[in-house]
Amino acid sequence: MAQSFPVLLVRHAPVMVPEGVCYGRQDVALRPGWERVTSGLAVLAQGAVCRVLYSSPAERCQQMARKLAASTGMDLRIDPRLAEMDFGEWEGQPWQDIDRGLLDAWAADPEGFVPPGGESGRALCRRVLAFWQDVQQAGTPACVLSHGGPLRVLSALAAGTPPALLAPSMPQGFARLFMVNGPAGLTPEVGTDEPALAPVVPLWPRDARRTPADVSLTFPKTDTGQTLT
Repeated sequence: MAQSFPVLLVRHAPVMVPEGVCYGRQDVALRPGWERVTSGLAVLAQGAVCRVLYSSPAERCQQMARKLAASTGMDLRIDPRLAEMDFGEWEGQPWQDIDRGLLDAWAADPEGFVPPGGESGRALCRRVLAFWQDVQQAGTPACVLSHGGPLRVLSALAAGTPPALLAPSMPQGFARLFMVNGPAGLTPEVGTDEPALAPVVPLWPRDARRTPADVSLTFPKTDTGQTLT
């Protein structure tokens, strides 16, 4: 049996976007305080002995990734397959202003529907699956910094379950740790085992006296993303 290895999935810190606005590929700024999130992530990544840091090309991820790589020594790799879904003409629009008929069509077929000028859910799944297979093949403890859409797919793949594109997203500024099968066990069959899954946790541990190992093993109590507002 192939040896398992840790993969830490992370969603970037909260961003400066009004509530209810659609954004995916659009570049948006991180909220003040994102450095605290990155510091918490460094503790978790070191506790999980992550050696490679994969980041989305979006500036909101790269900004965190550059600081994180500098503080931990992880090898930083920017991977375009980790970009958020492209919402095309919907980018920057309030959800309430988008045609309700189109939103209903998306809800009815989240994989096949394509926002005007954008990307289908199926295309998102394909590129994320290709990335995941490369991570499994490498078998190297890794930290993956990305967005709600790709992380929804990655979490399902890591747990051995079918991706649900309209499932709730991991909150911004949170992380989830998986133990993943190595090269001999690529993409495990659904339902074969219970996923080796830690809770979704915030990246700003309140007890600064904890060591990286303490944090990675015990994890702080789940909190809301409102801490940074």
